[in-house]
Parts: sequence; structure tokens; C-alpha cells
Amino acid sequence: MIDAMWMWGVLGLVLLVIEMATGTVYVLWFGIAALCVAIATWVFPAMPAAMQFAIFAALSIGSLAIWKLNYKKTETHSRVGQAQGEEIGRLGIVIAACSPSQNGKIQFTQGLMGSREWPAIADTTISEGTQARVVAVEGNTLRIEAI
Repeated sequence: MIDAMWMWGVLGLVLLVIEMATGTVYVLWFGIAALCVAIATWVFPAMPAAMQFAIFAALSIGSLAIWKLNYKKTETHSRVGQAQGEEIGRLGIVIAACSPSQNGKIQFTQGLMGSREWPAIADTTISEGTQARVVAVEGNTLRIEAI
């Protein structure tokens, strides 16, 4: 019969290989936990199987929970192919009037970030047909001001 240490070690390595193939980071913690149980069975060879599974479960779930609590994304939005602030200052024509209480729409002659028409907001009332300039990007909406 194969020693428990080798079974846990092989399981840990297989899980780490799966992690490298998928890159999800979730399987990583299970692989590390299995390798830790392999080391524990090497140090304490008479450890019962129930204790091994309990240690594996505790290490797996505990390390995954700690990682999820401390993991923070560094980038919250995608700006693929866009220079930072490239859209600021662009000129367009207001095609739906906007005011502080109502969103409008602005159209550009050349596409801006993949579209010619964008929802717009303004601090003052801007009527339809007025030329406006982009002063900020707020989520999926452009803040504009009349020229």
C-alpha cells in the first residue's frame, strides 16, 4: 500500500499543476494544504486518516478565506488602448438637451472610446444643437460644458 505521505504529496502536486494550467488562484490553496498534510504525515506517520482530512479541510478553507478577505484588485476599470485623459477636451454636438437634473446625449464626428454617441451630464442647462467640450469621464457618462 502507498504511504499516506506520498498520496497527499502527489495530490498537492496535481492540484498545483491544475492551478498553473488554469490560473484561477483558487486551486492553489488546496494544493498547498495537501502538501502541508503530506509534511504532517511525514513528521507524524501514525496520524489517523480522519485527522489528515480534518487538517486538509481546515487548511484549505482557512487559507482560501484569508486570501479572499485580503485580496484587492489594483485596477477597477479597463482602459485597453486608451491613453489616460485622451477624451478630455474633445468637442461634440449635444443631440439631447441636458441639465443638472436630466441626462442628455452628445455626438462626436469621430468615435470616442468605441462609440459616436454618449450619455452626457452638465452642471448647467445645455440645449440641443449646442457645441460642447468633454471635461470629465464619470463611469459610462461624459461630463460636458457648453462652448
